Amino acid sequence: MGEGRIQEKVQKFGRFLSGMVMPNIGAFIAWGLITALFIPTGWLPNEYLSKLVGPMIIYLLPLLIGYTGGKMVSDSRGGVLGAIATIGVIVGVDIPMFIGAMIMGPLGGYVIKKFDEAIEGKVPAGFEMLINNFSAGIIGALLALLAYTGIGPVVVALNVVLKNGVESIVNAGLLPLVSLFIEPGKILFLNNAMNHGILSPIGIQQAKEVGKSVFFLLEANPGPGLGILLAYWIFSKGMIKQSAPGAIIIHFLGGIHEIYFPYVLMNPLLLLAVIGGGASGVFTFNLLGAGLVASPSPGSIFAVLAMIPKGGYFAVLTGVLVSTVVSFLIASIFVKQASAKQDDSQLEEARENMKELKGTIVKNDIKRIIFACDAGMGSSAMGATTLRNKFKKAGLDIEVVHCAIEAIPSDAQIVVTHEKLAARAKSKAPNSEHILVRDFIDNHVFETISKRLQPINGSVTIEEAIEDKEDSAILRKSNILLGLKSMERDEVIRMAGSLLYKSGYVNEEYIEAMIEREKDLTTYIGKGIAIPHGVGKAKENIKKSGMVVLQFPEGVSFGDETAYMVIGIAGVGNEHLSILSNIATAINEEDDSMVEVLRTTTDSEYIYNLFHSQS
Repeated sequence: MGEGRIQEKVQKFGRFLSGMVMPNIGAFIAWGLITALFIPTGWLPNEYLSKLVGPMIIYLLPLLIGYTGGKMVSDSRGGVLGAIATIGVIVGVDIPMFIGAMIMGPLGGYVIKKFDEAIEGKVPAGFEMLINNFSAGIIGALLALLAYTGIGPVVVALNVVLKNGVESIVNAGLLPLVSLFIEPGKILFLNNAMNHGILSPIGIQQAKEVGKSVFFLLEANPGPGLGILLAYWIFSKGMIKQSAPGAIIIHFLGGIHEIYFPYVLMNPLLLLAVIGGGASGVFTFNLLGAGLVASPSPGSIFAVLAMIPKGGYFAVLTGVLVSTVVSFLIASIFVKQASAKQDDSQLEEARENMKELKGTIVKNDIKRIIFACDAGMGSSAMGATTLRNKFKKAGLDIEVVHCAIEAIPSDAQIVVTHEKLAARAKSKAPNSEHILVRDFIDNHVFETISKRLQPINGSVTIEEAIEDKEDSAILRKSNILLGLKSMERDEVIRMAGSLLYKSGYVNEEYIEAMIEREKDLTTYIGKGIAIPHGVGKAKENIKKSGMVVLQFPEGVSFGDETAYMVIGIAGVGNEHLSILSNIATAINEEDDSMVEVLRTTTDSEYIYNLFHSQS
């Protein structure tokens, strides 16, 4: 239990570190390209244009990291404070302060968040903008001074120690041993954290001094993963063998390492293969003097090629080839041994384990409401204060924050804004629920939210969904699953069939009958809706009429059409026709507004009531 909690915290910390860097990868690539082209040893040496290299690495990149780190903690206010705090560790030094930015950015966000919490509900309506601006300015100035006089020198000293330690490892020829930590760390989804939180800062400093760094290749080397996938392609069987070529393209060309993680999780002995491949690749890189000018993220072979300095192709590509071959040879032994007793379900099980590791299964409740206006300071701040006070008096634990339209987080749950700003708000958060008002102070938001006070059905598992015991209902509220991730058509139909089966509507044989029906004739009925069901003899496997509703906001391909709502049906007699009639009435309105509502809503209660109206 303790180990699980530690692992979870390490993964969370890793995701946080990578989260500060990943949104700014474009800036890193821009810097890398300018460096590769215009420095004295670059492809097109240009003294004038190369002047961009220094300011970008010293100022732009750390400030972006600091801003992003602060924003992750406390939205745009946190981002501003994070950037102000970061400038304090940048000024006066001639080394890239990425570590300093990763400290000061989140610290700035944390301090302003705690301040905002301390004054919550205590600011008189109308004074929000004044308090917000002056508090950010005063706290930001104090943080910049603290960073400049105290934290900056400590980070510089730490950087010197780290640099000396790294040089000692390199000089002792022990660098290949880092693969013992890097390769297993990838499988635990620490790849981005290691690359952007540890290796890239070291590599950037080295590249600044000598024009390239091997540290950019340690995590981004696609060779070990490629060797694993090649072994499965050649020596495995069934679905696992068939899936390997596609995974190779996604990993080696697209740079998405995560695609090969399930293949390793299926057979943990393959950790030896990726470690061996990684170590041999690092040894070859070191031996031939390989290096890149910047971090090739994502680590596809194309990104690696783009960051190779002039004259460095042989060394880099040889190291990638060696790591691929070694990983392949070791993996082949274990894949051959396992293929005789391996079945397709193991890959699916490994993928589910991977989802658990990455923490992708989330159940959402109404925890936070965003008030948004043009600037995020005046009217939205007053509206947020008013609503927050109402919730507090009612004893409701719902966070209310305000921000500018442009700063609305894409994953916002509920967004409140003026009706004239609706289009802009929906473009920033298309999958959120939007409540439109004419007056930020005197509005119906509190009444709208307090009436339902039920958890929003976000992304839940089938096991959670069947806990509802309304056995007599044709459509149960718990069988309405919203916000699901897109997948292949047959997987979607199988999910709907499984939910019908586990809810007691049908026998298990009905599931495959639904898929066979789809092969004969599509069940897509238009307006983004499909109604998969079994026909003919399949009706013998129906125990009682039932329906399930699955919403896929990003869509599922049904032949030439895209379905956003998939309604699985098992019908006995005409019991279910009234619900289908209500669905048809709703989507056959003259405009397509209801289609968009069905695609984006996060309120299962609303869907239930709509489908049961007048039935």
